[in-house]
Amino acid sequence: MRDSTTDTSAGHTITAVERTAEVLKTFARADSQTLGVTEIAQELGISKAVVHRILNSLRIKGFIEVDPVSRRYLLGPTALAVGLAFLRHVDVRDLARPVLRDLSEKTQETATLSIRSGWHRIYIDQVTPPREVKMTVPLGRSFPLHAGSSSKVLLAYLPGDEIDEYLSTVDLEPLTDLTITDPYQLLDELAEIRSKGFAVSMGERQSGAGSVAVPILEHSGRPIASTSLCGPVERFRKEAEEAATLIVEAGKRLSRQMGYRPPGS
Repeated sequence: MRDSTTDTSAGHTITAVERTAEVLKTFARADSQTLGVTEIAQELGISKAVVHRILNSLRIKGFIEVDPVSRRYLLGPTALAVGLAFLRHVDVRDLARPVLRDLSEKTQETATLSIRSGWHRIYIDQVTPPREVKMTVPLGRSFPLHAGSSSKVLLAYLPGDEIDEYLSTVDLEPLTDLTITDPYQLLDELAEIRSKGFAVSMGERQSGAGSVAVPILEHSGRPIASTSLCGPVERFRKEAEEAATLIVEAGKRLSRQMGYRPPGS
């Protein structure tokens, strides 16, 4: 026979935990560093008394602090410690590996993963299809950020001052006859990449190679990696639109796993 008293208590406990989680999520997505009880209560649709009790419990455990001047609430050191622990245990290569396999299987083209290192980009993983004619990339080799889709998409999503610094300090050397070497043309290309959400390259990094790439963004919106689909340019040119659709969704999924949330979400 079930104990209704226990069931009711468990239900109250679940509700309290869910409400506490929602309060913390409110801080995570807020534009302001501090929040007041009324703001939180109105956003979540719960009473100010309940919000105050939750905040007090979180404050005792160090998840929340009270600003001594405004008397408003802000995230505390325990919340930071939890966030940093998450980041320490996230390996973008481990997260991306199944996504690369899926992309390669669906397109029968090569899927790659790159990370940024200073003003360069390095391939760190790839999954190739079981077909005779295919692209392979040199793992561990670095390439400049202005050449090829995996590079350009990383450059495009850097803050504007860092893009300006790149253009003012790096010689835009060509890797092929199709590499963009004019800074104004490159700026236009980067703006188009941000607008579309992906980059395209047809022979810019390697003659005869076509690719599309998307950024993988971490929690602050900075690009920490890029993933691409690539193949022989004559074949890939016909596949680029479909490949872009698939890889944009993959990039959004990976960015979300890395803690990124688009503005307004």
